[in-house]
Order: sequence, then C-alpha cells, then structure tokens
Amino acid sequence: MFDNLTDRLSKVVKDLRGQGRLTETNIQDALREVRVALLEADVALPVVRDFIAKVKEKALGHEVLQSLTPGQMLIGIVHKELTTLMGEQAAPLDFSTQPPAVFLMAGLQGAGKTTTCGKLVRLIRERGKKKVLLVSTDVYRPAAIDQLKTVAGQAEADFFPSSPDQKPLDIALAALDHAKRHFHDVLIVDTAGRLHVDEAMMQEIQALHKALNPIETLFVVDAMQGQDAVNTAKAFNDALPLTGVALTKLDGDSRGGAALSVRHITGKPIKVVGVGEKLSGIEVFHPERMASRILGMGDVLSLIEEAHRNVDHAEAMKTVQKLKSGKGFDLEDFKTQMQQMKKLGGLSSLVDKLPGAGKVGADDIAQGEKQMKRIEGIIDSMTPKERQKPEILKASRKRRIAAGAGVTVQEVNRLLNQFEQAQKMMKSLGKGGLSKMMRGMKGMMPGM
Repeated sequence: MFDNLTDRLSKVVKDLRGQGRLTETNIQDALREVRVALLEADVALPVVRDFIAKVKEKALGHEVLQSLTPGQMLIGIVHKELTTLMGEQAAPLDFSTQPPAVFLMAGLQGAGKTTTCGKLVRLIRERGKKKVLLVSTDVYRPAAIDQLKTVAGQAEADFFPSSPDQKPLDIALAALDHAKRHFHDVLIVDTAGRLHVDEAMMQEIQALHKALNPIETLFVVDAMQGQDAVNTAKAFNDALPLTGVALTKLDGDSRGGAALSVRHITGKPIKVVGVGEKLSGIEVFHPERMASRILGMGDVLSLIEEAHRNVDHAEAMKTVQKLKSGKGFDLEDFKTQMQQMKKLGGLSSLVDKLPGAGKVGADDIAQGEKQMKRIEGIIDSMTPKERQKPEILKASRKRRIAAGAGVTVQEVNRLLNQFEQAQKMMKSLGKGGLSKMMRGMKGMMPGM
C-alpha cells in the first residue's frame, strides 16, 4: 500500500548521503520530497502540514552522530513522528466491563463492517475461550442479516437471528438480553451503513449506543477511500463517542492516506487493521511497526506473531525431525512449506514485512504467486512414490505429469531444479550450516 511513499523516502536518504550535517537547506529539500510523498499518498493536508513542521523542528541543527549519516538521522526523526502520528502505542480492545462486553460497529456501507465482525471473533478468542454472539441490526440492505449469519458460521461464533421487519433497537435489546441469559462474554452488534453520511443513520446508531452502552464503539473505515475516509471519520466522531478505529483493506493498492490521517483527525486510536478477505486477515495495529513498514524497515515482529498463530507446528516439527535424522527432504515437504507460506498471507504479506524486501515489484510478487500455484499443480500430478523419490522421474513420467498439470515438460524440469536447490539448503541446515543456507537462498524463490 505504501510503495510510493517508501520509494520517495528512500530517495530522500540517498540524496542526503555524504553530507556531514543536517542544514536548513538540505532539510528543506528533503522535506519537500516528504511533503509531496504524503500528499500523493492522500494524507489530509492539515495532517501533512503539522507533520512536516514537527519533523523540521526536530531535524534542524542536529549533529550527525558518529555512527549515522544525515539520511539515517532524518529517517529516525520521520520514523518517530510517523509513530506519534498514528498513535505511538498499540491500543488493545477493551473488555473491562461486566459481561457481555458490547462492541458496536459503525461505518458506511461497503467499508467491511460485517466481515470485520467475523474477524474480531478471532482476535477475541486469542485472549482466551470467550463466548461470542453476533447480531445484525441492518434491516435495510438485502441479505445483510444472512451475510452475518454466514460469517458467524465461518468464525464459529453464535448468531442471534433477526428479520427485516423488526426495528434495529428491538433487535439489539433482544440480543443483549439473550447474551446475558446465555452467558456470552462478548456481543458484537453489526449496524446498518449508508452510501453517505445522513441524519437518519446517525440518529439510529446514536439510539443504539444509548441503549447498549457499549464498551467499544469501533468506526470501520475502508483504507482505500483516502480523503473521503477522513471526512466520514470526522462525521461519525462528532456524532458518537468512538473508542477506536478498525481500518479495513490495508492490503489494497490504495495510497494509504487514511491510515496516516484518521488518528490525527479523530483523536481515536486505530485498534485493528484488516488485511485480505479471509477471517484470519486481521492484526492488532502497532503504530511503530507500521512506521517501520512505511520506511522499508519491515515488520519482523508481526511476521513472527503471524507464524506463531498460523503455522502448523506439528508439520514444522516433522520437517525438523526429518532433517535431524538425516532423512531426505522430498517434494511433499516442499509443497508443505509453500502451503505454510500461504497461511502467512503468501509472498505479498512476507515481502511487506521483511526489511528491504519492499524493492520487489508488484509484478514480480504476482508472478511468484502464480508460479507457486503452478508448482503445487505439478506436485499434485505426481504419484506418492514420485514425490518421495524425484530421481525416478524420467522423460515418460515427466510428460505424463506435465499433461496432468497442464504445463510443459520444461516447467516440470524447472521445478525439479528449484527443488534440488531447496534440498541442498535443507541438508546444510540439518548439518548446522545456516550461513551456507542463507547464501543459497538468493534467487531460489519463484518470481523473487
């Protein structure tokens, strides 16, 4: 999402290299680039002005530290101010009330409220075995209630039924009563949205807020809306005592201005961000980590947390034991490793979080994802014996596999070459040769 901003800031660092001190002249030039980058990223103008003023004030006159270049120092200041702009620290979801803790979801139609309701179940469950109830008060949009029912089923949460002929307030109060009587820990209330802010919607959600007294009132905003998202956030913030923001579609190809503006405009923290369509695609928002990602420093901590949540530890241990015992790393293991990567969000998610990997282009990533699917198709066309012993693959077998996978024999050969490289790396790892393995990684991943 922040590719253009990251590229421009990298250029700022490059231009400042070799200068022994941050002066008013070189800071002016650098900040001009930063200003243009922020405006191109659709950050609100008042936010840009305030941000640039703070960076300039802190940068002027700073002596270059012995181990730093002027570019690094300026990036350090920009990193700190970006973190401050987005909220400084992660703001956890609040459960400090007598159950059920009510979460009221507000936002425009199409922002992703219903999907976010399902995604929140996952985050709530990470805090322990909490019993969650979902209810929809959207009686206007066709199939809105059925959509939430489907999402609740996917998230393995309880669902409170409602119908379009009921009043939203009656639905909400009945759901709250049900949640109390059935000992639910959390009640998530999905509300109706409109295509634009209007008085009727605001009055309805204000009445719901007054009746439910929610511990969390989350404004759900689409990161791809840009400036419109900021204006909408302000309107909702004026009408409701918001407790935080849920930013959706952060993995989209928008310019990211909403992520940098919404905290400054509303004064409310971004609590969670949605990435991808799957219900697992939700993260607690960490301002410092997001600032690092914007500046091309990666976000290894989030990657580790994602791995801890999604990687199949039993499968991972099986591979480790195989390596330790000296048994071969076969094509079935190769496929398993790619499936584990998929659980981490695929190549695009990894590139976004790995330091310096942002230089990899979107086309390369798309090509890599396509190649991974092709590789899985080729391996699926093999017999179990062929996966375990790829050395038995001669011309006739390769032709059969290629026909089964809908690819050429050359692509089957290319996969076998890539697998051979991976096998050598795994042997090195099994013998403790980590440095050798790291050297061998270059160019191994498809499309990278």
